[in-house]
Amino acid sequence: MADNGQIIGLTPEQVRRFNQQLSNAASNNIRPPIHPLTENIVTDHGVVVVVTVPNGLNKPYMDLQGRVWVKNGADKRHVTSREEMQRMFLNAGLIQADTLPIPGSTLADLDEKAFNAYFQKRYSYDTNPAKLESTLTSMGLAKEQQLTVAGVLLFGKQPQRWLPVCIIKAVAFPGTSIADINYLDSEDIYGTLQEQFQRSFSFIKRNLHHVQNGRGFNTLGELEVPPVAIEELLVNALMHRDYFDSASIRILVFRDRIEIISPGHLPDNITTDEIRQGKTKRRNPVLSDHAAHLLPYRGLGSGVHRALEAWPHIELQDHRNGNEFRALVARPERATEPVIPPVTGQVTDPVTDPVTDPVKRLLQTLTDSALSPSAIQQTLGLKHRPTFRTNYLYPALETGLIEMTIPDKPNSSQQRYRLTAAGQQWLQQQHEKDQQP
Repeated sequence: MADNGQIIGLTPEQVRRFNQQLSNAASNNIRPPIHPLTENIVTDHGVVVVVTVPNGLNKPYMDLQGRVWVKNGADKRHVTSREEMQRMFLNAGLIQADTLPIPGSTLADLDEKAFNAYFQKRYSYDTNPAKLESTLTSMGLAKEQQLTVAGVLLFGKQPQRWLPVCIIKAVAFPGTSIADINYLDSEDIYGTLQEQFQRSFSFIKRNLHHVQNGRGFNTLGELEVPPVAIEELLVNALMHRDYFDSASIRILVFRDRIEIISPGHLPDNITTDEIRQGKTKRRNPVLSDHAAHLLPYRGLGSGVHRALEAWPHIELQDHRNGNEFRALVARPERATEPVIPPVTGQVTDPVTDPVTDPVKRLLQTLTDSALSPSAIQQTLGLKHRPTFRTNYLYPALETGLIEMTIPDKPNSSQQRYRLTAAGQQWLQQQHEKDQQP
């Protein structure tokens, strides 16, 4: 074709020579070889050869110098960034970040009590301490006597010691812009993936409104956004994030929306429309396998679909240039109305029903003064910190029966917890019941 767009066409001899050059280039100049398809179209001005290169199975492809080239608009460039190269191998399924061993870690960094409890619950029999290493290796949680990324994130004693970027940064703003200089709530969420899920869910819940929706005045009310939608999006972010990326997951709560931002765009050529329909590709297969028994995760590509069924007002954004995936959850218009307090007036039986036995025990430890988490845990006689947080501390915070003494610095070493007015009322009510004949 000429520069002015006019078709020039090729002669039969030129077509044969072109096909030979194309075959040589595809076989000798690219590793591994590619197999382009050609089609000859006869026109009044000669033969036009249409060349099609199918999507290959052996990505990334390299030239004879071992360089990988990618399209950059109308131009092309070769890949020089290590992170981009890792991501290309990841998307091709040649490596998985969650299976990589963490240098310097040992089996002593495993929370054996948590792992043994998980193993017994999943397989209905106890682990053999003498075969712990082989058991962890066969489950993808250890390799070469070192914990893998999956092993640390699921059962590590201090996951962020080895993976400091694998945290969730959560901020709640009073307005609709991240540029606001003030914020309502902020928390850096650490721990295992199970702990991060629980604390992230609690953070979002405590920064959303509760609405009555026909329920009794003294009940906790219903969350303005269905909890199942939030759960599914949180799990999706934890399971499918790009663990080669040095960014952290972010949760931003605004007056009109919630944003859950996960490092890593959708793998391969999957689109947001396709994942709405249930198409999926597991980026972290080991994490996904075990998470199905630790988190509300099914791994069938149905999570986003369930979230949309529960709350259709969700926008999915795949940012390939920025290597991140965003889920924007619109809050209802009533979110601008005054918040209905979780507990109002006299605490009555409908409110006390959600108070579990662990929460009751925790409240009774705070009758005299505010205590640190470790002091509460010691008073309760609990040694397993995740159990204390999941079954005692977080539910008490969510129901509004206790509060932080330093709410703007959740992770402060000086942090203490004390009874709220609702918590004091509940204890008083329990005392009065105990005094009744």
